[in-house]
Amino acid sequence: MEFVMELWKPIVLSGVAVFILSAMAWTVLPHHRKEYGPMANEDGVADAMRAGGIAPGRYSLPHAGDAKAMGTPEMKAKMERGPIAFITVMKGGNRGMGPMMVQSVIANIIIATFVAYIASTALPAGAAYMTVFCLVATATFMAYGLGTIPDSIWFGKPWRSYALNAADSLVYALVTGGIFGWLWA
Repeated sequence: MEFVMELWKPIVLSGVAVFILSAMAWTVLPHHRKEYGPMANEDGVADAMRAGGIAPGRYSLPHAGDAKAMGTPEMKAKMERGPIAFITVMKGGNRGMGPMMVQSVIANIIIATFVAYIASTALPAGAAYMTVFCLVATATFMAYGLGTIPDSIWFGKPWRSYALNAADSLVYALVTGGIFGWLWA
């Protein structure tokens, strides 16, 4: 845990910087604006979900429950007929942004802490800027940019969405690498 005391400045600064960059990517820049589209008959779908008493959580449609059920003729017919969907449902109401923003900053600081740990075990104090930059940027890109690939492979998240996330992650990685390189002791 000594590395946290030595690297707390770049950990916190990069966590906050990534939060600001992420907020800009989703609110100011145009590249995520068409990532989500409206559903046909949105009101009817929402009414059906409310009538069904759908609680917040993650759902699959159709839902088999286990591998054995996936092999039944009924499930195969449902899969063939479609649609196939993976749905995240959140509770209704006015969702305050404050708690989610705080959670984002905390998550970014946690990622930066793990990146700092990797860097502190791989690099000596006084390492050259570019050495620190390259290692930290690579580890940061891995944290933000590679973890969501399975969502595209297994859960149908469009590859375009993954590519947009990867582009954002590259920016986060470059900025984090620059901050750590600048403040490396």
